[in-house]
Amino acid sequence: MNRGILSILLGLALVLGGCGNSNSTNSTTSGNINGNWSTTLTNTDSTPAFAFNTTFTQMSGNSVNVTNLTFTTASPCFVSGETETASFVLSGNFMGSVTGGFQLTVKSANPSDDTLTLQGTVTNNTISGTWTLVGTSSGCSGSGNFVATKI
Repeated sequence: MNRGILSILLGLALVLGGCGNSNSTNSTTSGNINGNWSTTLTNTDSTPAFAFNTTFTQMSGNSVNVTNLTFTTASPCFVSGETETASFVLSGNFMGSVTGGFQLTVKSANPSDDTLTLQGTVTNNTISGTWTLVGTSSGCSGSGNFVATKI
Protein backbone atom coordinates (compact mmCIF):
# COMPACT_ATOMS: atom_id res chain seq x y z
CA MET A 1 0.00 0.00 0.00
CA ASN A 2 1.16 3.48 -0.76
CA ARG A 3 2.74 5.40 2.17
CA GLY A 4 0.53 8.44 1.47
CA ILE A 5 -2.68 6.43 1.73
CA LEU A 6 -1.38 4.67 4.86
CA SER A 7 -0.57 8.05 6.46
CA ILE A 8 -4.06 9.39 5.64
CA LEU A 9 -5.75 6.28 7.08
CA LEU A 10 -3.64 6.45 10.25
CA GLY A 11 -4.43 10.15 10.68
CA LEU A 12 -8.14 9.51 10.13
CA ALA A 13 -8.09 6.71 12.73
CA LEU A 14 -6.48 9.04 15.29
CA VAL A 15 -9.02 11.81 14.64
CA LEU A 16 -12.01 9.46 14.87
CA GLY A 17 -10.62 7.85 18.02
CA GLY A 18 -10.81 11.25 19.76
CA CYS A 19 -14.54 11.59 19.05
CA GLY A 20 -15.76 9.25 21.78
CA ASN A 21 -18.56 10.02 24.19
CA SER A 22 -17.30 11.53 27.45
CA ASN A 23 -20.65 11.69 29.26
CA SER A 24 -20.55 10.22 32.74
CA THR A 25 -23.09 7.61 33.82
CA ASN A 26 -22.73 8.44 37.51
CA SER A 27 -26.13 9.82 38.63
CA THR A 28 -24.56 12.47 40.86
CA THR A 29 -22.55 13.95 38.00
CA SER A 30 -24.82 13.27 35.06
CA GLY A 31 -26.03 16.87 34.99
CA ASN A 32 -29.76 16.15 34.89
CA ILE A 33 -32.56 17.02 37.30
CA ASN A 34 -33.46 13.39 38.13
CA GLY A 35 -32.57 12.29 41.65
CA ASN A 36 -32.69 13.17 45.32
CA TRP A 37 -32.21 16.79 46.36
CA SER A 38 -31.55 18.49 49.71
CA THR A 39 -32.80 22.09 49.99
CA THR A 40 -31.96 24.76 52.56
CA LEU A 41 -33.92 28.02 52.75
CA THR A 42 -32.59 31.08 54.56
CA ASN A 43 -34.41 34.27 55.51
CA THR A 44 -33.40 37.64 54.06
CA ASP A 45 -31.17 38.14 57.15
CA SER A 46 -29.39 34.81 56.35
CA THR A 47 -30.89 32.95 59.34
CA PRO A 48 -32.20 29.42 58.68
CA ALA A 49 -35.87 29.22 57.65
CA PHE A 50 -36.72 25.73 56.35
CA ALA A 51 -35.04 22.64 55.01
CA PHE A 52 -36.45 19.70 53.08
CA ASN A 53 -35.46 16.71 50.99
CA THR A 54 -37.27 15.59 47.86
CA THR A 55 -36.96 13.56 44.67
CA PHE A 56 -37.26 15.14 41.21
CA THR A 57 -37.98 13.20 38.03
CA GLN A 58 -38.15 14.88 34.63
CA MET A 59 -41.45 14.23 32.88
CA SER A 60 -42.51 15.20 29.36
CA GLY A 61 -41.96 18.80 28.33
CA ASN A 62 -40.77 21.01 31.14
CA SER A 63 -42.70 19.37 34.00
CA VAL A 64 -41.03 17.71 36.96
CA ASN A 65 -42.58 15.00 39.13
CA VAL A 66 -41.93 15.82 42.80
CA THR A 67 -42.07 12.92 45.27
CA ASN A 68 -40.92 12.14 48.80
CA LEU A 69 -40.96 15.79 49.91
CA THR A 70 -40.09 15.77 53.60
CA PHE A 71 -39.44 18.86 55.70
CA THR A 72 -36.40 18.24 57.89
CA THR A 73 -37.16 21.27 60.08
CA ALA A 74 -40.31 21.72 62.14
CA SER A 75 -42.79 24.21 60.72
CA PRO A 76 -46.36 25.16 61.68
CA CYS A 77 -46.87 26.01 57.99
CA PHE A 78 -46.50 22.46 56.65
CA VAL A 79 -47.92 19.82 58.99
CA SER A 80 -49.26 17.25 56.53
CA GLY A 81 -50.80 16.72 53.12
CA GLU A 82 -48.62 19.03 51.03
CA THR A 83 -48.95 19.04 47.25
CA GLU A 84 -46.03 19.96 45.05
CA THR A 85 -45.68 21.10 41.46
CA ALA A 86 -42.44 21.91 39.69
CA SER A 87 -41.25 22.94 36.28
CA PHE A 88 -37.98 23.82 34.61
CA VAL A 89 -36.60 25.13 31.38
CA LEU A 90 -33.23 23.50 30.89
CA SER A 91 -30.53 23.73 28.28
CA GLY A 92 -27.34 21.75 28.11
CA ASN A 93 -24.52 20.34 26.06
CA PHE A 94 -23.10 16.95 25.20
CA MET A 95 -20.71 17.04 28.15
CA GLY A 96 -23.57 16.64 30.68
CA SER A 97 -23.67 20.32 31.68
CA VAL A 98 -27.23 21.45 32.45
CA THR A 99 -28.41 24.99 33.14
CA GLY A 100 -31.76 26.77 33.12
CA GLY A 101 -34.71 28.13 35.09
CA PHE A 102 -36.54 26.21 37.83
CA GLN A 103 -39.76 26.73 39.81
CA LEU A 104 -41.26 24.70 42.65
CA THR A 105 -44.56 25.37 44.43
CA VAL A 106 -45.53 23.61 47.67
CA LYS A 107 -49.10 24.06 48.94
CA SER A 108 -50.07 23.06 52.44
CA ALA A 109 -53.21 21.02 53.11
CA ASN A 110 -52.91 21.21 56.89
CA PRO A 111 -53.00 24.08 57.67
CA SER A 112 -54.59 25.11 54.40
CA ASP A 113 -53.69 27.99 52.10
CA ASP A 114 -49.97 28.27 52.92
CA THR A 115 -47.95 28.38 49.69
CA LEU A 116 -44.17 28.17 49.36
CA THR A 117 -42.72 29.15 45.97
CA LEU A 118 -39.10 28.67 44.93
CA GLN A 119 -37.73 30.27 41.76
CA GLY A 120 -34.16 29.77 40.71
CA THR A 121 -31.53 28.62 38.31
CA VAL A 122 -30.22 25.11 37.75
CA THR A 123 -26.49 24.76 37.20
CA ASN A 124 -25.51 21.09 36.95
CA ASN A 125 -26.16 19.60 40.42
CA THR A 126 -27.17 22.83 42.19
CA ILE A 127 -30.34 24.89 42.13
CA SER A 128 -30.23 28.33 43.75
CA GLY A 129 -32.55 31.30 43.87
CA THR A 130 -35.23 32.98 45.95
CA TRP A 131 -38.27 31.77 47.87
CA THR A 132 -41.49 33.32 49.13
CA LEU A 133 -44.02 31.96 51.61
CA VAL A 134 -47.54 33.35 51.63
CA GLY A 135 -50.03 31.99 54.12
CA THR A 136 -52.92 32.57 56.43
CA SER A 137 -51.39 30.72 59.37
CA SER A 138 -49.58 32.71 62.03
CA GLY A 139 -45.89 33.08 61.19
CA CYS A 140 -46.31 31.54 57.73
CA SER A 141 -45.02 34.30 55.52
CA GLY A 142 -41.55 35.34 54.52
CA SER A 143 -38.91 35.34 51.83
CA GLY A 144 -35.24 34.73 51.29
CA ASN A 145 -32.75 32.62 49.37
CA PHE A 146 -32.39 28.89 48.85
CA VAL A 147 -29.83 26.36 47.69
CA ALA A 148 -30.69 22.81 46.62
CA THR A 149 -27.99 20.24 46.02
CA LYS A 150 -28.26 16.82 44.42
CA ILE A 151 -27.47 14.10 46.95
